[in-house]
Amino acid sequence: MASPFVLEAPASGFSFQNSGRNVAFEQALGGVRSRRPTPMKTGTTIAGLVFKDGVVLGADTRATSSDVVADKVCSKIHYIAPNIYCCGAGTAADTEKTTELLSSNLSIFSLNSGRNPRVVMATSILQDMLFRYRGQIGAYLLLGGVDVTGAHLYTVGPYGSVDNMPFKAMGSGDLPAMGVLEDGFRTDMELDDAKRLVRDAVHAGVMSDLGSGSNIDLCVITRAGVEYLRPYEESQYKDTRQRKYKYCPGTTPVLRETVSPLEMELVQETVQLMDTH
Repeated sequence: MASPFVLEAPASGFSFQNSGRNVAFEQALGGVRSRRPTPMKTGTTIAGLVFKDGVVLGADTRATSSDVVADKVCSKIHYIAPNIYCCGAGTAADTEKTTELLSSNLSIFSLNSGRNPRVVMATSILQDMLFRYRGQIGAYLLLGGVDVTGAHLYTVGPYGSVDNMPFKAMGSGDLPAMGVLEDGFRTDMELDDAKRLVRDAVHAGVMSDLGSGSNIDLCVITRAGVEYLRPYEESQYKDTRQRKYKYCPGTTPVLRETVSPLEMELVQETVQLMDTH
């Protein structure tokens, strides 16, 4: 049966149809720019590196919603498996639910096989999952772990792009963090030096990015186990509230009150006995 619709191949290259649509919106709304769709600005600094015995992951703890600090002690290092952890940047709900789904799938694998999953397996699952949604899931993930093949560090972008590097930083504060990592990274680093370098990288992002801040968390993954340091370093910029923001009853007057009675009609009533034997 012939299809009534003519299927045309999409044109190659970039499409700027949304730009014309936004201009038409502005003209129809009288030049009001605030009504058109705008992206949400998020802030995070996450970093990680491969050292002599494993992987060190680091992240700040500030969660922002536009210009508002929503949470000062947010946890951005997520559990994936006993030998794999993941740092998340982007939309907090997307990163949390994506890592929870990955952790659930890998738990089923561990129960069936009786061994810990490989890091590349977790990376492949994330890559397929994010590529399927074509960037609609705002998750920028930094995956690190130790398996039978050694220590690995992967980055997974929201469109499913994957990169494998010995050190990496992501988030809105990734540029200053990458500068610190590129300057101080050495192969076969000791644990103390690796923790200090990741801490300095996250701190550089915190000091250079308004969306990053508060404390610094670290996660050290080795063959011996996992050491989750939360917090590894507390913020030195603390303040106390100058006044209390609790208002007494009656502060705001009630201008109008309307009480509407709710009428209900009993249509059917059943009694079910509980079996107590």
